[in-house]
Amino acid sequence: MGHVVVIGAGQAGSSCVAKLRNSGFEGKITLIGAETVPPYQRPPLSKAYLLGDMALERLYLRPESFYADHGIDLMLGTTVDSIDPAAQTVRVNGGDMAYDDLVLTTGSFPRRLPAHIGGDLAGVHVVRDLSDVDTMGPRFIKGARVLIVGGGYIGLEAASVAAKLGLQVTLVEMGDRILQRVAAPQTSDFFRALHKAHGVTIREGVGLERLTGDTHVTGAELSDGTTLDVDFVIVGVGIGAATALADAAGIVNDNGIMTDSHGRTSAPHVWAAGDCASFPYRGGRIRLESVPNAIDQAELVAENIMGADKEYVAKPWFWSDQYDVKLQIAGLNMGYDRVITRRTDADSVAFWYYRGDELLAVDAMNDPRGFMIGRRLIEAGKSPAPALIEDPNTDLKALLKS
Repeated sequence: MGHVVVIGAGQAGSSCVAKLRNSGFEGKITLIGAETVPPYQRPPLSKAYLLGDMALERLYLRPESFYADHGIDLMLGTTVDSIDPAAQTVRVNGGDMAYDDLVLTTGSFPRRLPAHIGGDLAGVHVVRDLSDVDTMGPRFIKGARVLIVGGGYIGLEAASVAAKLGLQVTLVEMGDRILQRVAAPQTSDFFRALHKAHGVTIREGVGLERLTGDTHVTGAELSDGTTLDVDFVIVGVGIGAATALADAAGIVNDNGIMTDSHGRTSAPHVWAAGDCASFPYRGGRIRLESVPNAIDQAELVAENIMGADKEYVAKPWFWSDQYDVKLQIAGLNMGYDRVITRRTDADSVAFWYYRGDELLAVDAMNDPRGFMIGRRLIEAGKSPAPALIEDPNTDLKALLKS
């Protein structure tokens, strides 16, 4: 059955090797990860784990014994130096490891502030992996002053944890509004009000000029001329696809490692899945940064290695937890031209995105029913009349049968 090597021991890598074994693959499997801990969940890092509500072992996707029990060689704390697609080898620990199929699940990396504006000062953190959160965790002391740079979901989730723990929180977003790149103004307005109600200072349309301090950050100068005294900084200005290994091997990159609809890259016997991979979607090409996509895409690649010849049909959905609000997102809102508001009670609201008469996506705040029905409608290609969605008397479930 050969040897499958998977580079990247995150959600996608763990899902791929588990699917291979559970599907009857009897060959050798090697999962290589740069971190020293077994594959773990990332979303709770900036929420439950940082709050102290989740122990390290509960983060693990599977018990560490799972890999040995299933004959999976788990190489932790290991960095792959290079890939040679022609020879079908990877360079690791000073030697060449041969593969019959190679799966790249290298994930993504956080964008950092440039050194010339203070990005390399001590006390400046990103939120991506376990070591990031373990390093910043001790700084979450009641009364500490934290500056959060970036008003996307990572920044807002960090702000909610900091506020819950009693820190003084200031968030700056250089765009006109928080969540500008990913959500409608209605969703931005909802979360702005939520954070302000919890004491977070949000500065929109204001950029960071530079951080100040000798070796440790002590202050920040903003684009409007104001200055802040800070104890530490969290940077949430986006992530990029981790494609360096693939790029060096000559594998085609198109907003991520380019794959076809089956998960194959431009190199024979090399596949990719998860945050690092871009794939065909509705006549274009996208890259999804989400746990569900990492799982589904990686499992499909595992099946295709075994000859299933399946095409990946993405069903995008996401979530974010902030304070007592669970945001659930179904679909992709790209190209929307109007937003329909559906409020069922004082604590829940959903924003439904349309392009003309086509339903594209739903942002549901504390509205799991609206999210689930919206998701099923989108996946089925059904688009109820906006007037029906807006009417609180409409039985959403009945729309699935129409």
